[in-house]
Amino acid sequence: MLALAVDTATPAVTAGLVELEQAAAGTNTSDAALPRTLAARVLVDARAHAEALTPQILECLAEAGVSRTDIAAVVVGIGPGPFTGLRVGMATAAAFGDALGIPVHGVCSLDAIAAECVPELGSGDELLVVTDARRREVYAARYRDGGRTRVAGPEVLKPDEVPVAGATVIAGSPAHTALFDLPALTVQTPSPAALVRVAAAALLSGATPEPLVPLYLRRPDAVERSFRTLDRMGA
Repeated sequence: MLALAVDTATPAVTAGLVELEQAAAGTNTSDAALPRTLAARVLVDARAHAEALTPQILECLAEAGVSRTDIAAVVVGIGPGPFTGLRVGMATAAAFGDALGIPVHGVCSLDAIAAECVPELGSGDELLVVTDARRREVYAARYRDGGRTRVAGPEVLKPDEVPVAGATVIAGSPAHTALFDLPALTVQTPSPAALVRVAAAALLSGATPEPLVPLYLRRPDAVERSFRTLDRMGA
């Protein structure tokens, strides 16, 4: 099946078309899924989500030589991520799904980063994934079983509050992985294939997607500024 995958939970604007096949008859686990990227676009620009995402999707369709009606499902990263960027990807995914009458599956963006790390992890590794949450904080989650199973998070914390005991490697935003005394993997953002891999079991089984609910983990910056203003005024 052909899936459109998008993510705007990080400064990277990511879009891609991924062909998903099942590797073993009768199993729908992510390890039995074979995602093959037909076309992908990634632009690292935290201010370009709204302008870049739809043109990237159209470029992917042209490169892959397929039409919108060939897409069978949409997979979108639901965060955690900053409010402004995250809603662009989710709204675009929902619009494509509605227009084409196809399911839209949301996946945790940190799970997709972990899925991309699977080939680099051993069964005994414990992976810490961190991305930029702004305000000198990070979004964090931890994974075992070679990156396949999330055991903590996602949550938003200051770097010195992130539990690191037991973690053996780290991945995610380079500026933030550097704050931790752990070997860093090269994976920084969710790839289209990794997004589809996380949703593979639901895609292959034909399961009805859960409602799209963004993982903001805190109020938008504009709301926070309003509350701080009221506090200063004594309201």
